[in-house]
Amino acid sequence: TIEFWYEFASTYSYLSATRVEDLAAAADIDISWRPFLLGPIFQSQGWTTSPFNIYPAKGRYMVRDIKRIAALRSRTFRMPDTFPANGLLAARIALVGETEGWIAAFTKAVFVAQFESGADIADVTTLTEILKSLNREPLAILENANSTAIKAKLREQSTEARSIDIFGAPSFRKPDGELFWGDDRLEQALDWTRRT
Repeated sequence: TIEFWYEFASTYSYLSATRVEDLAAAADIDISWRPFLLGPIFQSQGWTTSPFNIYPAKGRYMVRDIKRIAALRSRTFRMPDTFPANGLLAARIALVGETEGWIAAFTKAVFVAQFESGADIADVTTLTEILKSLNREPLAILENANSTAIKAKLREQSTEARSIDIFGAPSFRKPDGELFWGDDRLEQALDWTRRT
């Protein structure tokens, strides 16, 4: 098993989410989908927004980099109007999906809606439509996503991310603690997991 730590506002997490299942299946490795909030980790470093906004040249490079990578993988990339998006509700819904077995499908659908169609994933209507497309009941899921238990679970998961030294997304972690950061480390993370 490998843990896939991702933040819904992360462009590079989008790249990993759209391919991690196929690569992991080919390596005979199970995935533990671990959504978390990167904002508190950035805030602990004194950042109030994404480093891609703080450093404009880095932000411009990131957009071009993602477009190139997406094109090589026969995907399209569209930067949403709001960046970084508020992925709080999406992360809570994903945790509901974890208990019900549809976290992977939901996660991929959210990333595709955001970074291929430019959808606002902070908008409840966007998330409702995604849930409907997955043949899920939005009202019950949204109610569950706003429950005390799910809110606590997301806080705990985000705190855990910081405690195991995750500083960016996506990150991949073996149960023994070996950590890999970035979409470009996904293959290495899977190979390391398969060998050890």
